[in-house]
Amino acid sequence: MSGRIAIEEGDITTAEVDAIVNAANSELQLGSGVAGAIRAKGGPGIQAECDAHGPIEVGGAALTEAGDLPARYVIHAAGMPLGGQASEESVRAAMLASLELARSQALRSIAVPAIGAGVGGVSMQRSAEILLEEAGSHLEGETTLEEIRFVLFGEPAYRVFEMVNDAAKVAAQMERMRSRPR
Repeated sequence: MSGRIAIEEGDITTAEVDAIVNAANSELQLGSGVAGAIRAKGGPGIQAECDAHGPIEVGGAALTEAGDLPARYVIHAAGMPLGGQASEESVRAAMLASLELARSQALRSIAVPAIGAGVGGVSMQRSAEILLEEAGSHLEGETTLEEIRFVLFGEPAYRVFEMVNDAAKVAAQMERMRSRPR
């Protein structure tokens, strides 16, 4: 793995990275949750750019400038339709689209929230499993990303991502031990 995965509790809108990922809807309307925080702290220009881009397909991603945020860009990962629910498939597709968009823009660092959890309706654990799996797979391939940082709002979300990440590390270690010649 060339890049690294980091997990932290905090406010994604303050992340000093090339791009933050927004848990978006397919209409690119910046409503509540992460999107609302991005709208409030980033300024009206982000919604104006979203209006020019949208709508996009569920599972797709779009790039805008980041307005007043410390990041340079916002990647809007459409994990669900406006007013609807996310699915495991749409969360996976939105993460993949976000990672490909980051690579196409030669970004080196991104901050990602719990896409699909919260108003999206996917459990925090399933969101963590999907997002961490896709991040790890992406970093094993050709990429410009040096860091995929998961920034979770609140300690409970952070703890779930930490637990899922630790379990994946233990599973990988066990697999390495099983495959060693005796």
